Amino acid sequence: MTAARHLLAVNFRDPAHPEAGGAELHLEEILLEAVRQGWRVTWLVNGFVGAPSEAEHRGMRIVRRGDWWNFNLIVPKVLREEFSGANRPDLIVEDINKVPCFVGQFTDAPVAVIIPHLFGTTAFQEANALIAAYVVALEKMIPAAYARSRFLVISESTRDDLVARGVPSQRVAVVHCGLNHERYFRDPAVPKTAHPSLVFVGRLRRYKGLDWVIRTLPRVRAAVPGVKLAVVGDGPWQGELVKQAAACGVSDVVEFRGFVPAREKVPLLQSAWALVQPSPKEGWGLTVVEAGACGTAVVAADSPGLRDSVRRDQTGLLVPYGDDGALAAALVRVLGDEPLRASLAGAGVEWAARFRWDDCARRSLAALTGEC
Repeated sequence: MTAARHLLAVNFRDPAHPEAGGAELHLEEILLEAVRQGWRVTWLVNGFVGAPSEAEHRGMRIVRRGDWWNFNLIVPKVLREEFSGANRPDLIVEDINKVPCFVGQFTDAPVAVIIPHLFGTTAFQEANALIAAYVVALEKMIPAAYARSRFLVISESTRDDLVARGVPSQRVAVVHCGLNHERYFRDPAVPKTAHPSLVFVGRLRRYKGLDWVIRTLPRVRAAVPGVKLAVVGDGPWQGELVKQAAACGVSDVVEFRGFVPAREKVPLLQSAWALVQPSPKEGWGLTVVEAGACGTAVVAADSPGLRDSVRRDQTGLLVPYGDDGALAAALVRVLGDEPLRASLAGAGVEWAARFRWDDCARRSLAALTGEC
């Protein structure tokens, strides 16, 4: 009997990690497709407090080694000691969602690469100058370090970024993310809120741009009395954002909900008048498509990833990143124009219907294995 092909995935987090997000969901869907196709799948990630060193997850073996701060440094040792010789995988898929581990330099197994997005100079908006410079320097090495690898990206923006850095376009496949349509849909039983309402969904980190939204809220409230912003998500920047809301005099406008499970998050998306997504860079912008599926208009930054997942002036309004006046004007326009909201919402439902996880996973795995 022929042994199953072995796929080793390498990235920082698995779905059980407390900070797992859209990138981990995307990789999980691809790996589940590999399991369905008969691959033996191992997922190498960093550990976290309380997590066992190994676990089983939906037919995959989870191997946790190191910590978030040294994972990329210990990967070479792990590959040499645990995934070489008779244990050499048939394919290694590295998902570069933090910093690259450069696995191709430490194995003779074929390596394919997933890149949701590269930080570039946006790293300086999140980390101190030394760490940001380290991230930028590592990213510059990607074209040479993965010169023999196929790349999978989730937006045209990231493809263009890689090509501009020197990766040949024929080695970069674009497959947009999928969507869980059983969870995200327009529900006639969930009415829009009685008051003008905005919702933000995402991790509360500096580079996500929520401070930009808060700066505009005094202008928005002056034009749209009664407006409220629900912030769904948690993260290390929450304390600073709470202080900023107080300094701007809008603490009564912003409600920090923290992490909420999907059963609570979806009704918030369905009932909001608009979702605001202010990030300066995303891989794709899954939350804007989720909002569209829920029948909710979108106002987003005109930034890489988001300009791919938002259809300009059809499913949402795109605003130059960092332009306070433009963002305030766009939010006031959407909140004050019910026919516009209805038009954006209807187009959002149609746009979201195109994206399915089974299709995304199948096409993504084919691109990574070279079988497309």
